[in-house]
Amino acid sequence: MLSATDDLYAANFTSLTTQLYAYFGDRQEAQDVVQEAFCRALTRWRQISTYEDPVAWVRRVAWNLATSNVRRSRVAAAFRRGYRPEYAPASCPGARSVRPKLSQP
Repeated sequence: MLSATDDLYAANFTSLTTQLYAYFGDRQEAQDVVQEAFCRALTRWRQISTYEDPVAWVRRVAWNLATSNVRRSRVAAAFRRGYRPEYAPASCPGARSVRPKLSQP
């Protein structure tokens, strides 16, 4: 089992990383995603080894992971841009009634 997966990894890691590097623009991120895809393939190797083209499965998983990472980053960035802490305005009736009580000993 390990020799087949080792051969698959050695033959395809660089090309998959190059494809995802073009997508991400970040070599480390591309390597991480491809590595994760190969780890997932290893845990399912009995099934994947029967496929006509096992590297196609690894490529698809790597692209799915990459797309998920990009989407997650965009959602987080949009949240950070749109997030504004909300404070009760000084003219809020509840704020006036609480303030004097807090300042008393």
